[in-house]
Amino acid sequence: MKKVLVLGVGAQGSAAAKRLDLEPNVEEVICADYDMKAVENIVGSIKKGRGVQVDAHDKDSIVAAAQGVDLILNGLPLECTKNVLDAALEVKANYQDYASTIAENVADVWRNSDEAKKDDNFLGEKVTSDATKQWMDSLKAQFNIYGPKFKEIGKLAIVGTGSAPGLICCATRNAVRHLDTCDTIYNIVWEGAIAKRFQPFWWSPITALTDMSEEALAFENGQFVNTPAFGNPIKRQYDYMDEEITFMEHSHDEPLQYGFNAKDYFKGCKNAYFKYAGAGMDFAKPLYEAGLLSHDEEEYKGNKIVPFDYVLTHIPPAPKYKDEIKAIIDEGLKKDSGCMVVEAYGKKDGKDTLVETHVFAPGLVESFERAGITAEMYLTGQGGFFFSKMFVNDQFDQTGLISSDMLSDEQVDIYFGYAAELGITLDTKIKDL
Repeated sequence: MKKVLVLGVGAQGSAAAKRLDLEPNVEEVICADYDMKAVENIVGSIKKGRGVQVDAHDKDSIVAAAQGVDLILNGLPLECTKNVLDAALEVKANYQDYASTIAENVADVWRNSDEAKKDDNFLGEKVTSDATKQWMDSLKAQFNIYGPKFKEIGKLAIVGTGSAPGLICCATRNAVRHLDTCDTIYNIVWEGAIAKRFQPFWWSPITALTDMSEEALAFENGQFVNTPAFGNPIKRQYDYMDEEITFMEHSHDEPLQYGFNAKDYFKGCKNAYFKYAGAGMDFAKPLYEAGLLSHDEEEYKGNKIVPFDYVLTHIPPAPKYKDEIKAIIDEGLKKDSGCMVVEAYGKKDGKDTLVETHVFAPGLVESFERAGITAEMYLTGQGGFFFSKMFVNDQFDQTGLISSDMLSDEQVDIYFGYAAELGITLDTKIKDL
């Protein structure tokens, strides 16, 4: 019997907590947040739950809540990541994070290390963005500094375990296994749920707009490079789409993870891209072009403002409570669709080959009918839960720190076996080019 601490019970954390509550091997789900309303809401809806208030900016507060737990599930803002990692090590717990993190304090762990002094232009990166360099350094710190520490205590930490990264990384591994060698990977996501009311984002607006306001990252010709935000468009229309969709560059973890792991897990992949589309992108692009997503302070009529911060105050939060979601659905939807696709290009039996894997999952209405949550909560929360389920069922034999694209083939199969039970399935097509 396992005890799990869910840190952050917002949209995704609450979805995972509800699922963990149903697991036979889970004894207790400790729901922790600074927002006690959110804590009380989730604890009141599950049987094995216990609520506690935690200030995640204080490591000792996390340590106090985590005594005796087997797994810490981190669904908190990025600036809290270092505290949660350190707390997990202190209480000797396994660790799972929805994010891969770009937190400055984690990046500093790498920059101040002896290992960093030996790191001579790792993989020949040619990144120009300070945010991207921070992002890369934070992942290096997790792999190279925290990884050995978790291995030393015989525990496992997995990062990037939501829907993207997470679910889509497992789908990518599933696609690549059909190739002998891999050249190029596209991860393609379309957020197709559009409400009649103004609801541009179904997940954290600050996370969404931050991802959209920075240079994107790609793995190109075996090197990490920055690409322009909203740039390098590609067009796709799959057979279940009633229109052609333009997908654009988007700042996301997958190309970074695949680049780090290209040799050992992706059959020598040389290029990896994350492409995104949807109402959120359509809303954010003109804001970006107008300079309204700038993080630089400027003066307006004698007042100092940061455009990004000001815009954010006018964006409605993602709905997370059942009555909020029901109200949006009852008002009516313009569209309830989307896609998550992996395109893996390479060689099979000497032939140029495309492996095209589609992830099919419940839309907004079906997600609400199944679980009282949004499609985003369903895909991310459930996608994260499958990793948690593997933890509580002792289906990991690794120790140290890995990202979600570093599961074994057998573990990928276990993951999607769990996913299918909740209506998340794969359809893979193999095409000669």
